[in-house]
Amino acid sequence: MRRCVTVLVTSFVCVTGLVAYSGFAQAGGASAAKDDVLLGAMKAELAREQALLVLPGMQKPYFMEYRLDDVASFEAVANYGALTREENGHQRVVRVTVRVGDFAADSSSSRGDGAAVLGPEDNDATALRYALWTATDEAYKAALRSYASKQATLGRFEGKATADDFSPAKAVTMIEPLVALEIDKDAWKKRIVDASGLYATDAEVKQDAAKVEYSTASVRGLAVNRYLVNSEGTTVRHGYTGYSANVSVGGQAEDGMRLGRDNGTTGATAAELEDWPAFRKRVIEDLKSYEALRAAPIVDADDYHGAVLFSGDAAADTLTRLFVPNIEADRPDVGTTARTQGAYTSSLRARVLPDFLSVKDDPTKKEFEGRRLLGAYDVDDEGVPAQSIDVVLQGKLLNYVIGREPVKDLPDSNGHGRAAPGQAAHSRAGVLMVRSSEPLSDAAMKAKLADLAKRQGTDAYAVETLGGELVPRLLYRVHADGTRELVRGAVFDELDIRSLRSEIVAAGDTPYVANQLGVVPETVIAPSLLFGDVAVKRATEEQQKLPYYGPPSE
Repeated sequence: MRRCVTVLVTSFVCVTGLVAYSGFAQAGGASAAKDDVLLGAMKAELAREQALLVLPGMQKPYFMEYRLDDVASFEAVANYGALTREENGHQRVVRVTVRVGDFAADSSSSRGDGAAVLGPEDNDATALRYALWTATDEAYKAALRSYASKQATLGRFEGKATADDFSPAKAVTMIEPLVALEIDKDAWKKRIVDASGLYATDAEVKQDAAKVEYSTASVRGLAVNRYLVNSEGTTVRHGYTGYSANVSVGGQAEDGMRLGRDNGTTGATAAELEDWPAFRKRVIEDLKSYEALRAAPIVDADDYHGAVLFSGDAAADTLTRLFVPNIEADRPDVGTTARTQGAYTSSLRARVLPDFLSVKDDPTKKEFEGRRLLGAYDVDDEGVPAQSIDVVLQGKLLNYVIGREPVKDLPDSNGHGRAAPGQAAHSRAGVLMVRSSEPLSDAAMKAKLADLAKRQGTDAYAVETLGGELVPRLLYRVHADGTRELVRGAVFDELDIRSLRSEIVAAGDTPYVANQLGVVPETVIAPSLLFGDVAVKRATEEQQKLPYYGPPSE
């Protein structure tokens, strides 16, 4: 029987401070671990399984890991000035990893391994050990089947694997204080109710209420306490919390084109979210920019090829989608000679960015210009200390971020094995920082855009924000005199990794901090980027019919 586990996780996370760590842990870390009922149960069951777990005639596991994620969540949603949903969740999920074989060749696969089951919501040590026992049994049997199948598959190939399946790591002890969900729920529910109704109540935008087809505001909070023990002697307990408040407004232009504005505020604590005046201002500005989009002309029918200036916000989104996944070293398929998966599999020590750009991933960096970085951490989700890595230096790819599954030329983890609650760990970025050796001021970037436009004999473009699939949300046609005109209905064409390598001609001097609040937190810090040649063309989506009649009156 297969066990299916659904984890109640929102996409809003951050990292708290370190209390105890490895050989230089603060006094009390060991005693805190000893006093923790859950850690005690996990360590006791792991010791029992290490002593007993072997089927007659079968291999004994060479590595075992237990992880428990205690997840508390809160979410409230308001539409049109009324609360429409409120959810409070709490769940514990246990993930067990069992590996048979050895470090060079074991039972693991690129899809992730192990078994996950729901754990008891109270601190019942016996119930937790029972859950661990059943999950361990399932994971071990699955590992034996996987190992036999994998060995048979490898037997069909002449060449040897390009890297070992797993890398050893020194034992780490890190004990952090437990975290809790702390937010004034009633105050925030009132705030999002008021925010979602501003389209119809605020004097600045009320006259446009009939043109708004949806107005939604939401608030979410997440608190995760993660427990990790493994057969190498690692013991980790750490917690992270994250909060987000978002607004989404939109509808259609007169020609039926769907338009919208979506953004929000994030914080490591609820206190770091925008206060009501700032959040209200955000909603009003979104409503005004939505109305401006409705009135804006559609981008020219003729395709444009030329200079486009990406704001720091848009540049960070572009790098997150095109660059970051390719420097996360995922194991290649069995039997191939590839180094990793993705577009940069053969790009080590080759140029992937202009020579004036360098990229570092430093999860140990907690703050930047007074702002907490949500991708920061001290020890990754495989129990390996985080490391600062020069990923790209003067345009050349020098390193991938990698966890404990090695790839060719990178035999050891650099502390980037990270996991969503209840899921297997994979190589993931932490705090990615892009810097230029030749930064230009905002004024110089605009002047360079104007110069490129003059050379190409046409207007140029500047994009402020992007939506999904790197679709421009706020795109401006920039005239020769520097004035800007908002346009709509555009998409970028041929914006890809080749554009990153060959078309970036300048970078700004003002870093933009993009905290990515997914189930695995990441931060990208990037300046504005000027591309010398990007294709801008009119979108081809069919325009939907407008509503046959207006919304209800008051």
